[in-house]
Amino acid sequence: MTAGRLIVWRHGRTEWNLQDKIQGQADIPLDEVGQSQARAAAARLASLAPTRLFSSDLQRAAATAGELAALTGLKVEYDEALREIDVDDWAGMTMAELAAIHPEAAARIRAGEPQRRGTAGETVEEVALRFSEALGRVASQGTSEDTIVVATHGLAARVGICLFLGLPQAHWPAFGGLSNCNWVSLLPSRNHRWRIEEWNAGSLPEPVMSDDPQR
Repeated sequence: MTAGRLIVWRHGRTEWNLQDKIQGQADIPLDEVGQSQARAAAARLASLAPTRLFSSDLQRAAATAGELAALTGLKVEYDEALREIDVDDWAGMTMAELAAIHPEAAARIRAGEPQRRGTAGETVEEVALRFSEALGRVASQGTSEDTIVVATHGLAARVGICLFLGLPQAHWPAFGGLSNCNWVSLLPSRNHRWRIEEWNAGSLPEPVMSDDPQR
């Protein structure tokens, strides 16, 4: 069995987001704006009647999930595999500082080339595999009647979803980053695959009325 809908939801804003600092797995809390974003987004997502709620155990994602839990009564189920990419000793640097200290690494990242984050962190490919496998486990725990919400992080969600959908890595940069507290809505499609209903959404999904039969 598999879920009827997956909502992959990025956490609200943190002070480090505002300062353009690389967060990785540093456990940074939501700021006041982020808390407000989470409350507002949770009110919209609650109207989809979610049936399961998963979250990264980092506090910015956990606090975001907590707003939806408070409205729905759902238990938050934590999973370390839903964490952001591990950037090791790069955490806390701005992108400008990274470019000044590690210009070759920064250039490879800008070019979309393989690059391990920090001395002993993860590569994009590694976090994509970790997240994709976690999303598969989450989806398999549902039925066609279930809407499952996953509170998580921007980069991990973006590349993990792309791998989960079976998209070649060369196409991953075509999918833009997720804004704070926006989400991706995924629906099951033919041949036991998934398709994107909405990307970087901040409003509720609307029915598609067209001549394009995708189901």
